Amino acid sequence: MPKTPGAESRPMHKPLRWLWLALAVIVLDLASKYAASAWLEYARPVVVLPFFDLTLLHNTGAAFSFLAGHDGWQRWFFATIAVGASVGLSLWMRRLKAHETLLAAALALIIGGALGNLYDRLVHGYVVDFLSFHWGQRYYFPAFNLADVAITLGAVGIILESLRDGWRQRGNKAGS
Repeated sequence: MPKTPGAESRPMHKPLRWLWLALAVIVLDLASKYAASAWLEYARPVVVLPFFDLTLLHNTGAAFSFLAGHDGWQRWFFATIAVGASVGLSLWMRRLKAHETLLAAALALIIGGALGNLYDRLVHGYVVDFLSFHWGQRYYFPAFNLADVAITLGAVGIILESLRDGWRQRGNKAGS
């Protein structure tokens, strides 16, 4: 791709348009949680593959049920974090450069995932999880949902973008 002078520093045109992706994540996440809650019986696995079940679970904590066993204060703590992260990531998104499309998508995925789980926390007091991977009947990965998938993919996108920026900077120094 030919480089134009200043292309690296030109701001992204309408960066908040990426919030459509966040909205899509929220809609898919909430629809899947609604379906899981309607069709699955709590804590009764439905085998899909030898290593994958659909198992409806309620998580009052964060990732890996972190702080789940507490009195309920964590609901508001995690809700505050979700709101703060979404606002902060939206502000970051507004400052993106024209070439940072992967970063824009990554931030939108994280915002959508955070707001999908925030809805659960505020409405239900817990997050609905239903995707359960395991090895045999002994080793289970903590259940999760589509919002968690979006947050993870967004984090991977941020890491890839930072690696790509590092490679660009090294390439620019070598070409100087």
